[in-house]
Amino acid sequence: MKVGLIAGSGQLPLEFAKSVSETENQLYIFAIKSSTDKSIEKFGKTFWFSFGEAQKLIDTMRELKVENLVMLGKIEHSSILFHFYKLDSRAREFLSKIKDRRAKSILHGIIEELEKEGFKFIDPTPYLKNLLVPEGVLTHIKPDDKLMEDIKFGMHIAKEIADLDIGQTVVVKDKVVIAVEGIEGTDRCILRSRELVSEGAVVCKAARKNQDMRYDVPVIGMKTLENIRKVKGKALAVETGKTYLLDRDIFLKKADEWGIPIVGVKLE
Repeated sequence: MKVGLIAGSGQLPLEFAKSVSETENQLYIFAIKSSTDKSIEKFGKTFWFSFGEAQKLIDTMRELKVENLVMLGKIEHSSILFHFYKLDSRAREFLSKIKDRRAKSILHGIIEELEKEGFKFIDPTPYLKNLLVPEGVLTHIKPDDKLMEDIKFGMHIAKEIADLDIGQTVVVKDKVVIAVEGIEGTDRCILRSRELVSEGAVVCKAARKNQDMRYDVPVIGMKTLENIRKVKGKALAVETGKTYLLDRDIFLKKADEWGIPIVGVKLE
């Protein structure tokens, strides 16, 4: 089977590409210049595109007869909204048709648009199952009762925010919401929280209630953990089964070393 990977930034596309390269499937990678990690080239035939070259991407995939697609990695929401001039006519036409410009609407719209062209988006989860966060405390260090109360409170709020497609992350302390992720993304949301609290914040991240695992799945990695350490945060909680954890071994080792318990929370 031919599999096409539309790759944004970050490590998740690399993990997927590596996993597919170890199967009998033929992988074609469609990477974004100045965004996608160049090391992805070692996992499959790679084609580079400038941001917004929608028609060129479609034409290339047709020429290669790639039908099954996966879209992974970060493509900044702000880049789409504030760099309209970089989009080709096909991309501008698409953006003008969607009902609103929330991240979910744009990403779902991209999938629908490409499916109209005859492409099929497949669920990448079978290739990434080992990255999904399980339920329970993942670190040796455990959160105390006070932290667990903040985790329960924060995860409920994070779920509501995710459902509204505002963001996936909230930062809380003493059952007070300190920061909510918006267009700036998770990392800057975490860093912004230190403007209001000097230490003790709990970071909570959740997926939408009906999360489409084909796109925009929550991801945590070393950068997330490093930013929590910078703000002297006390814990990180994420939704189990719907969040990818990158560099698991080093991530959990450092979390224990830095005194940051990591908790997988099952949500309805």
